[in-house]
Amino acid sequence: MTETTSRPAPTAIPLSLFAFAVFYGGMVCIAGVFANKQVELFPLPGVGTLAVEAGIFAFLMLVVTSSAVTEMFGATAGRRMVLFGFVPLIISSLLTVIILALPAAPEMDGERLSAFNLLLSSTPRIWLGGILAYGISTLLNVWLFDKLRRPGGRLLWLRSSVAGMISQALDTLIFVSVAFYGVFPIANLMIGQMLAKVVLSAVLFPPLIYAMVAIGRRLDAPRPEVAA
Repeated sequence: MTETTSRPAPTAIPLSLFAFAVFYGGMVCIAGVFANKQVELFPLPGVGTLAVEAGIFAFLMLVVTSSAVTEMFGATAGRRMVLFGFVPLIISSLLTVIILALPAAPEMDGERLSAFNLLLSSTPRIWLGGILAYGISTLLNVWLFDKLRRPGGRLLWLRSSVAGMISQALDTLIFVSVAFYGVFPIANLMIGQMLAKVVLSAVLFPPLIYAMVAIGRRLDAPRPEVAA
């Protein structure tokens, strides 16, 4: 007589959560590549034109995604999204180190090789600063966003703005301090980055989170059965 081992039925993952997780992983990996370009945003009276590293746009999408997951599935799901985000972040960083160490093919153009190495090379302090800033600030955003929750999901715009501005200010403080303290004066860089991230958080987070929650609920909406 053959014994059969019963297996628990697989847990269905909401389509929106699956889609958000895939999107989140992509943004985690590409943020470091975008960070190699400095972009000008807009002038502020008495401050000058704000310039930020372009990785901020991918990083803001990480905050938007984790906030939308928290809104739809709770703080535990939001924290798990952030924690699992360390997997592609660390693995892609390690793969980058390995690929940079491997010899290039002789037929590869020298200028392309130099540009590739320059684009993907990073100091250990910048790498460490990025990981610490990502983990601490994004987990803080999830915690604040959840603690400010109101019955019926009210004041989503206010919760997203407040949580985003505080977490992004902390992100800048951690990253700039770890990556550049003692290398050059960091006060102006830190102030400029904080202003840019706080303004972008206040302006962009509410509509983007509303849009992502709406997309998620549409993905999870029951679909009519098609008759055979």
